[in-house]
Amino acid sequence: MNVGFIGLGKLGLPCALVMDDRGHNVYGYDINPQVKDILDTGEIPYREAGTPELLKNHSISWSSVSEVVANSEIIFVPIQTPHDEKFEGTTRLPEERVDFDYTYLKNGMKTLADEIEKQGEDKIVIIISTVLPGTIRNEIKPLLNDRVKLCYNPFFIAMGTTRQDFEHPEFVLFGMDDEDAYTKASELYATIHDKPVYKCTIEEAEMIKVTYNTYITMKICLANVVMEASHKLENVNCDNVMRGLFLGTDRLMSPKYLLGGMGDGGGCHPRDNIALSYMAKKLDMRYDWYESLMICREDQTDWLADLIMEHRGSMPVTILGKCFKKETNLTVGSPSILLKNLLDERGKDFVDMYDPWVDDYDIELDVRCYFIGTNHDAFLDYKFPKGSVVIDPWRMIEEMEGVNLISIGDSTN
Repeated sequence: MNVGFIGLGKLGLPCALVMDDRGHNVYGYDINPQVKDILDTGEIPYREAGTPELLKNHSISWSSVSEVVANSEIIFVPIQTPHDEKFEGTTRLPEERVDFDYTYLKNGMKTLADEIEKQGEDKIVIIISTVLPGTIRNEIKPLLNDRVKLCYNPFFIAMGTTRQDFEHPEFVLFGMDDEDAYTKASELYATIHDKPVYKCTIEEAEMIKVTYNTYITMKICLANVVMEASHKLENVNCDNVMRGLFLGTDRLMSPKYLLGGMGDGGGCHPRDNIALSYMAKKLDMRYDWYESLMICREDQTDWLADLIMEHRGSMPVTILGKCFKKETNLTVGSPSILLKNLLDERGKDFVDMYDPWVDDYDIELDVRCYFIGTNHDAFLDYKFPKGSVVIDPWRMIEEMEGVNLISIGDSTN
């Protein structure tokens, strides 16, 4: 296949070399002329495992943008979206918060799109760059034309092992508006590996990419909290603690609990975190992770209360579910009850609760605002009256005629 690259930096070059090694005809352009020196000399000025070997015998064609467009069936765009150095995590966290700098990406995409339109033939263009959700549709697509068939395909790689991570990924992510572009790109990836492909909207792919990175940060921070606590306690080795947690392959090292809904509850989680927060203060730990978790849980529930207030109008509210999890009658630590208490702070006498696993009567459904607090299967059979509002953080209730269904966390409809 004829493959183009607009950008042959620390991400683009190793990936282009892999495709070249697989027998594809690769045409590459970079705004930095020093990249041509790397291709000509076979000497790379940074450490990138496995890349020097590919540079010795490559056949990548250094090309202009016009030549890349003319010769390529698929064009990858791994153009950087940099931050100022003060946002790179090497100094104290600054007060301000800013987005990535999309100047290079926007200029590159505009130049590429104009050249594609000039040549008058549709081209598949795949953006790899890291961006915040909404960026491609709001910032990049207005620069394009109908000749550009766009996909968003961010890579999950680490600098220094780019070649290895590209050749052996966990999965391939495609955010797409164009099915033909996805099909063609899938054929290309099939020549490199047999890993699964996950298709979604462009915005979902943007969110997956940055959330993936944040997830890694979260894991590291948790491990380091355990390290500090272990250092300040007696007879505790943090590595032994974490290795014990590695064995929790059902609930910890798994997809479990990773779908949005209500906060956690039960007889252990809230009280354990509060007790651990006491321990953190007693040990004079630098950061109280446990308190932050409880504040996050409460703030997220407070946001749900705000959504109810926004959508209920003047209707009374019934929270369906009192239990801390589905198909049980235990209410200890229930986030639904926390929600009820937070709503009561906004005004008495408009909120009640019902739970078929707790209450010994059947509910009579009338026109009001319903909130699915516990994801009991029984609620799937409820026929809500026309004129009702149903707010569902579990995305389990299906559309019903005349019912205003608000599926929290799903903005695709």
